[in-house]
Amino acid sequence: MPWPIRRYLLQKFYGFEIHTSARIGLSWVFPKKLIMGAHTRIDHFTVAVNLDLIQIDANATIGRNNWITGFPTQTDALHFKHQLDRKAELILGESSAITKNHHIDCTNTIKIGKFSTIAGYHSQFLTHSINVIDNIQDSAPITIGDYTFVGTNSVILNGAVLPSYSVLGAKSLLNKKFETEWTLYGGLPAKALSEIPKTAKYFSRHDGFVN
Repeated sequence: MPWPIRRYLLQKFYGFEIHTSARIGLSWVFPKKLIMGAHTRIDHFTVAVNLDLIQIDANATIGRNNWITGFPTQTDALHFKHQLDRKAELILGESSAITKNHHIDCTNTIKIGKFSTIAGYHSQFLTHSINVIDNIQDSAPITIGDYTFVGTNSVILNGAVLPSYSVLGAKSLLNKKFETEWTLYGGLPAKALSEIPKTAKYFSRHDGFVN
């Protein structure tokens, strides 16, 4: 089915807000609410289900073969009943990008700031896990700041924060909140490794695409 017809049907029957310049490829994308700004894109073979909201701001992209899911809210399930304010959301800032073959668990909110890149392949964002102390399923948001770079094959756990103007090195485990900007983080688990010079051009670009 041609994309303009699909867009019309998604808007009419599901109430999605999709800008006329936005596009979804051959993907299964059905959150409760979808907002796609100007010149946004979701590429082929991405699955995005069981979310309250996917919001993609202008010029941001989600690449191919990504698995984006969560545990839905407002159900009768016993999981997460203690978290009354939990929201299953993915919010992607202006000109940011998720490349391909990543697993994004949005049982709780994941926010990725503007001009940020989830790079490479096979990174995992996991907002939920078993709380072994209380023997319950628990969750916490993940925040990735503005002008950040997450290297390939990294793991980001619930409650983690990568500050703006920062890099997470490849194959790292981010399992807590960091606050210091202009820093390279990396390792298992991640720690601050070195400062990033404020002259680095990635952090002042006005175009999300890197040539």
